[in-house]
Amino acid sequence: MASSQDPCSYASSSSRCTTRHLNLHYNVDFERRVLGGRVALTVEVLEDHLSSMTLDTRDLKIFSVKANGQDASFTMGPKHSFMGTPLEISMPFDVSRGQQVIVEVTYETAPTASALQWLTPEQTAGKQHPYLFSQCQANHCRSMIPCQDTPSVKHSYYAQVSVPKELVAVMSAVRDGHKADPADSNRLIYRFRQPVAMPSYLIAIVVGALESREIGPRSRVWSEKEFVDKAAFEFSETESMLKTAEGLVGPYVWGQYDILVLPPSFPYGGMENPCLTFATPTLLAGDRSLSNVIAHEISHSWTGNLVTNKTWEHFWLNEGHTVYLERMIGRALESEQFRQFQAMGGWKDLQESVNTFGASNPLTNLVPSLTDVDPDDAFSSVPYEKGFALLYHLEELLGGPEVFMGFIKSYIQLFAYSSITTDEWKDYLFTYFQDKVDILNKVDWTAWMNTPGMPPVKPQYDTTMADACIALCDKWTKAGEGDLGVFTAADLKTLSSHQVIEFLSLVLQEKPLPLSYVKRMQEVYDFNSSTNSEIRARWLRLCVKSRWEEAVPRALQMATEQGRMKYTRPLFREVYNFEKYREEAVRMFKTNRDTMHPVMVGLLSKDLKVDAS
Repeated sequence: MASSQDPCSYASSSSRCTTRHLNLHYNVDFERRVLGGRVALTVEVLEDHLSSMTLDTRDLKIFSVKANGQDASFTMGPKHSFMGTPLEISMPFDVSRGQQVIVEVTYETAPTASALQWLTPEQTAGKQHPYLFSQCQANHCRSMIPCQDTPSVKHSYYAQVSVPKELVAVMSAVRDGHKADPADSNRLIYRFRQPVAMPSYLIAIVVGALESREIGPRSRVWSEKEFVDKAAFEFSETESMLKTAEGLVGPYVWGQYDILVLPPSFPYGGMENPCLTFATPTLLAGDRSLSNVIAHEISHSWTGNLVTNKTWEHFWLNEGHTVYLERMIGRALESEQFRQFQAMGGWKDLQESVNTFGASNPLTNLVPSLTDVDPDDAFSSVPYEKGFALLYHLEELLGGPEVFMGFIKSYIQLFAYSSITTDEWKDYLFTYFQDKVDILNKVDWTAWMNTPGMPPVKPQYDTTMADACIALCDKWTKAGEGDLGVFTAADLKTLSSHQVIEFLSLVLQEKPLPLSYVKRMQEVYDFNSSTNSEIRARWLRLCVKSRWEEAVPRALQMATEQGRMKYTRPLFREVYNFEKYREEAVRMFKTNRDTMHPVMVGLLSKDLKVDAS
């Protein structure tokens, strides 16, 4: 059964024992697509006598377990579809409260490990060498390390990774040099040190033909050589964002802040792995969401990585606060109107998620129950944007952005290096604003936290930057067939790319435009030639929604040439909903499934009602 603390983990509860440090050895085998692993967990005992403990695993082959060097007997429990298999370890001796024991597990990952994607040389930019990357959030670390795979447990780690000598390994840690592998002259061992305690989902590894460029005093950008100079140019503002964030919430404690641009199949916009943010290559296509993504991942260095949700049911503590901080960075670097504009766009994303799930679906609660729920299935913009909306609402009630940022900074200082629940956050909110408890008592907490659908209060955002987008959307939706001649390329001349994206988002929320209108839109605005991923994805969805058959191949091409969930899932869903092309959507998914990330395969299988196996 799941841990008493975390419904997504089998591991012994962190109130019984907790991992303080991991010492990890990996041998990366590209031919067999496995990691040969040995991990030593330094476990502190928090109960009177510990005679056994449980670790999370998923599809791991366990060879041996030792405790302080002595053989320990172990059994594997029943396999669960997404939670994996509990590894039950019997200690060869009793361990008392306050003592530490080193539990060493020798094992091997499966070629199908859900945390890992193995790419053939053909799937890389250079076409010469294979590539490996991991994505452990939410509960996939157990498929590459037997561990207490719950965000309630935080530990430091040290790692040594043996790879073919023509490749480079990087991890979510500070680089600690490399040496020849004494066991094989064709291999190198890369070493990594992460002294800051962090949850298992932030362990990350990449192995490939990587190069790097310095982009700041504490930052490098990594990618294949084909993209590294472009990436260095695009991410050149990183240090100014880091400094802005430090000005808002205090010192950056992780030392290095590097960015790694992954191959196209990476399923997220970014991933906040400490010391090494992962970024989608879609950001390199002149995509103005680049600054938002990097501001978001930088913000996670405080909210998420330093102060962490105790379980995935409290994911909004990570993401709501991070969106709030990301937009405060945008406010400092751009303007308050820009922050308001971003918040309006976020509200629309939230509305779309609620529409997709259904307004009564409990997964649209800010704090959902995840008992018997795969956290990947719960992933949406709800924790991000419903969380932000609550924090913005509180900001308005309690005295504005400066006052509320005082709370955010204090909250981070108090809970740094720990994992917390929503109740702990709320208790501190009431303590910090003790002179305004009467205002806080008027907030409908049940409606915000535990009720599905849209929030109980819609903030009144400043529409200055959105007015032109709203006006252009209204003009299109209210135009008669004879009015289409009034539209010209000049309509977009004064709009920023952010505003063009907003315009398309607004049109997408309306009922589908007649096909002749969409064809006219292409004539005057030529969205087909846009390289901006945010514009392309919305435009192609709009075309398919209006049943423009010529757009279907382009939509499926975009859905398969990159693997970012934000684009791929809505594009596939849109084509699937076009009945004439439903089978084509399924066929394209099946054709491309082997090149997709395991998380994407699982979710698209559900979207398209196809067997995932």
